[in-house]
Amino acid sequence: MEPFYLIVIGVVVLVFLFMAIVNRYRRCPSDKILVIYGNRGNSKSAKCVHGGGAFVWPIIEDYAYLSLTPIGIDANLTNALSKQNIRVDVPCRFTVGISTEPESMLAAAERLLGQTPQQIQELARDILFGQLRLVIATMSIEELNSDRDKFLEAITANVEVELKKIGLRLINVNVTDIKDESGYIEALGQEAAAKAINEAKVRVAEQERNGEIGKAEAVRETRIRTAEANAEAVKGENEAKIAIANSDAVRREREAEAQRKAVAAEKVASAQALEEAYAAEQKAENARADRERASQQANVIVAQEIEKKRLVIAAEAEAEQKRVNAKGEADAIFAKMEAEAKGLFQVLTKQAEGYDKMIQAAGGDATKAYTLLLLEKLPDLVKTQVEAIKGINIDKVTVWDNGGGTGDGKTSTANFLAGLMKSVPPLSELFDQAGMALPEYLAKKKEEKPEEPEEAEE
Repeated sequence: MEPFYLIVIGVVVLVFLFMAIVNRYRRCPSDKILVIYGNRGNSKSAKCVHGGGAFVWPIIEDYAYLSLTPIGIDANLTNALSKQNIRVDVPCRFTVGISTEPESMLAAAERLLGQTPQQIQELARDILFGQLRLVIATMSIEELNSDRDKFLEAITANVEVELKKIGLRLINVNVTDIKDESGYIEALGQEAAAKAINEAKVRVAEQERNGEIGKAEAVRETRIRTAEANAEAVKGENEAKIAIANSDAVRREREAEAQRKAVAAEKVASAQALEEAYAAEQKAENARADRERASQQANVIVAQEIEKKRLVIAAEAEAEQKRVNAKGEADAIFAKMEAEAKGLFQVLTKQAEGYDKMIQAAGGDATKAYTLLLLEKLPDLVKTQVEAIKGINIDKVTVWDNGGGTGDGKTSTANFLAGLMKSVPPLSELFDQAGMALPEYLAKKKEEKPEEPEEAEE
């Protein structure tokens, strides 16, 4: 059990040490300066921290705070001797505070740590009084009264150097009314009567005399300047009157010009208004005419266009019908001709086959086959020959025969009838015209007897 107790004791000691270490870490508020002092390993007497934090070692180090809150100090300085040896009262109010510069913080830690605000205020007041007297002694009353900026700059320059030695800095200086025991500052407002009350009362009379002289001169200068001013005023009035007259003339001229322009503009505007009205009426009439024209066109042209379209559609329908009929007729004709061609082809084919069989039946002799075919067509040929004279209509034939004969022993009438029969084409000529020849047994001709030679006349 002893090791367990030792462990518990060790843990407790570690926790205690950790809490102690954490408890020694100090954070510095923004309105204070943390001053750590004690066993410092460097040449500085303290460590100053502003706006952060630092660890403070126990036993060997300690800490304290310096407040950065501004301190107001009333320094109502009286009987201060100025550069002119005039005693003045200078009521001032200073606002000081501890500086956050590293050197100033160290100085404040060395000289103000542990001091109460009242003690710091008294220490700063003593420094301010001394430096304020020193600054007043280097300046005249005129500078103190009129040149406040220079006075404040001199106070700031002297006071800040001394305050920095104890770690303070001057924040603000407010100087109220400066007074002197001799009334010199009040006399400055009457500089015409006396320039310097502080020099001697003996010079007061001289200054008064000078003041009277100056007053008389001032009155004279005033009268002269007044007369000059009056003359300038009269001159200015005259010039002003002239300028006014010129201005009135220019104004009247411009008014007349403006009136003329206004009248002209009114007339032009009226003419333009009439012109625009006439133009509007003309546009209205044109629009009405256009509307009437459009209405007439709509009534006539639209109907004509509709009729035209109807006729075009009817013509197109009729043409289409004709094209359909023509195509149908052409198709019918083509079909008919194709059928006739096929029929003729079949007839010719059958005829060729028949001719071929006929030649084969004739033993391959084309002449015999030809003869057979001619015999088959002989009735038709005879019929044709008969038809040649069948249509001759001889109503009456009158032959005047004198009974005489010809050399061959025939009469004129017999010769006429023989000639008439000869007008019928014989079969041989028909065959010759057809490019064919009659068989010999049909085409035998009577051999012509050779003419006997005529006996020569003795």
